[in-house]
Formats: sequence, C-alpha cells, structure tokens
Amino acid sequence: MIAALKRLTSRLINLSLALCLGLSFLVTACGSGTSTLTGDYVQDTVAVAHTIHDTLALPQDAANRQEADGEARDLITDYVSRYRSRPKVNGLSSFTTMQTALNSLAGHYNNYTNRPVPDALRARIDKELGKAEKAAVRGT
Repeated sequence: MIAALKRLTSRLINLSLALCLGLSFLVTACGSGTSTLTGDYVQDTVAVAHTIHDTLALPQDAANRQEADGEARDLITDYVSRYRSRPKVNGLSSFTTMQTALNSLAGHYNNYTNRPVPDALRARIDKELGKAEKAAVRGT
C-alpha cells in the first residue's frame, strides 16, 4: 500500500513538473520573437531615431500609416525596455534625451490614438531625436 502511494505521489509530482514546464514554454513562446534591435546601443539608437523620424514624416492619409504607427509603438517599447535597465546606458545623456522623445510620442499614441501628431510635438520629437542620435554617436 505504501509503495503504491509513493508511486502515485512520484507520478503526480512528475506530471505537475511537466505541466509547469510546458506552460512556461508556451507563455514565453507567445511573445514577439522578432526584434529589429541588435543589442548595440549606438546602432539601435540611430536606427530607432530614423524609424521614428520616417514614421512622423508619413502623411496622415498614407495607406500604411496605421501599420507604421503600430510598428513605432512596438519599437519604442522594445528600445526602452532593452536599455532602461542597463546602468552603463541609462546614465548617458543620449539615452535620457531619447527616452524623453519616445515617452512623448508614446504618450500621444496612448492618449490620442486616432489623432495626428501635432506639429509642435513633431518638431520637438525630431529635435530631441537628432540630439540623442548625435550624442549616441559621440558616446555620451
């Protein structure tokens, strides 16, 4: 009787471990597996700045405007989540300037989903992206 109980307990433990492992693989596989970021801070900062600038330059009635805005949102999230937690990058003026510009644009996208980006905000974001890009290339 005790041997059968031990076998049953062992099987239940194995089953629960297999279930937990399977669920964890399933959950991690559901995330966005592709990222355009390379892991090189300077290269990523320049690429993100160019992509955001190109997205903002699209006319409001462009056919791919919604898709470009969605990609910009995803890129902002990927960039900030990748570099915010890195102390060597987080303290750089280029990162704080870049984060300010990206937070401004993300705030507009979250609060005014279907409205165009105002000219004043667009000009400020373009200016900050340019400053961040130059500072990143300089290494500051």
